[in-house]
Amino acid sequence: MTQIETSPSLLRLAGLPYFLIAFIARLPFAMMVVGVLTIVVSARDSLSLGGLTSAAVGIGTALIGPFLGAAADRYGQRPVLVAAAVLNAAMLAAFAAVVYSPLDQGFVLLAAFAIGATAPQVSPMSRSRLVTIIDERMPQPRRARTTSATMSYESAADETVFVFGPFLVGALASLIAPWAPMVMASALTLLFVGAFALHPTARHVSASRAADGTAPSAVSELFRPTLLVVVLGILGVGLFFGAMLTALTSFMADRGVAEQAGLLYGVMGIGSAILALGVAWLPPRFTLHMRWLVFGGILLAGSLLVLTASDVTTMTVALAVLGIGVGPTLVTLYSLGAARSPLGRSATVMTMLGAGVVVGQAAAAAITGELAEGSGTAAALVMPLIAAAIVVATGIANRLMTPARR
Repeated sequence: MTQIETSPSLLRLAGLPYFLIAFIARLPFAMMVVGVLTIVVSARDSLSLGGLTSAAVGIGTALIGPFLGAAADRYGQRPVLVAAAVLNAAMLAAFAAVVYSPLDQGFVLLAAFAIGATAPQVSPMSRSRLVTIIDERMPQPRRARTTSATMSYESAADETVFVFGPFLVGALASLIAPWAPMVMASALTLLFVGAFALHPTARHVSASRAADGTAPSAVSELFRPTLLVVVLGILGVGLFFGAMLTALTSFMADRGVAEQAGLLYGVMGIGSAILALGVAWLPPRFTLHMRWLVFGGILLAGSLLVLTASDVTTMTVALAVLGIGVGPTLVTLYSLGAARSPLGRSATVMTMLGAGVVVGQAAAAAITGELAEGSGTAAALVMPLIAAAIVVATGIANRLMTPARR
């Protein structure tokens, strides 16, 4: 038998418990933004402050997340994740106390920023960890397809968690109290992010690192145009997520059922997760560059359908179309990011991409919310179209700066 046939699978290399732990460990992150919004609106009776607080969480993650990735590349994931898990669990619990205290709203925003800044970057760290294992412990012929399958799984896991996270927040807030989601997120962070940090795979540091932990690639390589265009593309996806959820909430509020927006949004999320898993079986001749353009085009077409939706049935169909485009696009962008990561800096790149999604989501939610409140739902529904256009435009730019291979 050949080495390819006898080499172990990624599931065997990492172990099934790893995937279960990593899945649950990313749940608190999916609960943060919605949980913060829920508790602030309930305790302070201000939707405006709730939106600003959610944005503060996103800003904290966007500004500090890449530095956590760089630290993980330099010193290993374990110490970085352990510190982040302890600090973030403490900040989540402290936030509930600050919101219900008589402290000024400035302290609320500061505490929200601290939640985002200390958020453990489980999804990017998991991608980086698995890609490094693939590159160093699998034969060359199997790496490309295994990496594609891994990015498909990771994106599907993210989609599933980001659909279930807001649902869990709503359930806990309704059944117990508005502060319950924050306390639950704090406990999950301490237990499962801690377990993710202490898992044996966390000891794995890229062999491309020198003995002192330095990477062979310069920091300037993180700012290559071919990598930055991927970051801009994934920022567009983040903008789309934030704009679509906020515009959909306004759309459903016009019909007196705003609380059903999350359920309808799940139509896109579930379809997106299923299609993301299917990307691994696409033929290699259907290149990453073409996938970006094709699935980004589907995202744009679905956004046009959203713009013309006049009833819940049409909106549901539009969301189903969007699910076909957004999941595979996200997988494609993460795969390109992994392929273009400078040596020894995969965690940094993955946290840059993750931060792009978060900051895009937070910014679009704030802008779309203002549009919906000031100009109505029709204006808000334009925002997902603009975000999808950014995804397509960056895909075209990527194709132009990447020469076709014979």
